[in-house]
Amino acid sequence: MHEGDKLLDHRLSYVVGDFLANLFLGTIVGIISWLIVSPSWNMWVAMFVMMPIGMIAGLIALFTVAFKLGAMEAMVPLMFTGMLSGMVVGMAAAKMPLPFTEALALGAGSGVVGIVFIWIANSLLRGITSDAEELPNG
Repeated sequence: MHEGDKLLDHRLSYVVGDFLANLFLGTIVGIISWLIVSPSWNMWVAMFVMMPIGMIAGLIALFTVAFKLGAMEAMVPLMFTGMLSGMVVGMAAAKMPLPFTEALALGAGSGVVGIVFIWIANSLLRGITSDAEELPNG
């Protein structure tokens, strides 16, 4: 067993749970954004209003999944996904009338993009070697 296999984010149950939590949150924030923003809004205003609303939704979602995924491990991805989904769907809803299904798809897509970005950034910042082992202290 490798040292890296003991890490929480290398377990299949964690990866699936993290992915599903972000997918679900992106969809929920997409719905919230769709309900709040209309084409009468300025796109910049919609983006800046929905950004903190999405982050707050991510923080609330954290309390529902932290006991299984870990508080610190889930906080950054969920809040980033909430922020991204709120910005994307909010700006799209401000641009033109947005059908509900498109808001769902944009929110879900933002959730997937958010968690993939976080996974890639985490791997790059962690310092993976050619042997796929983590470097100590960096």
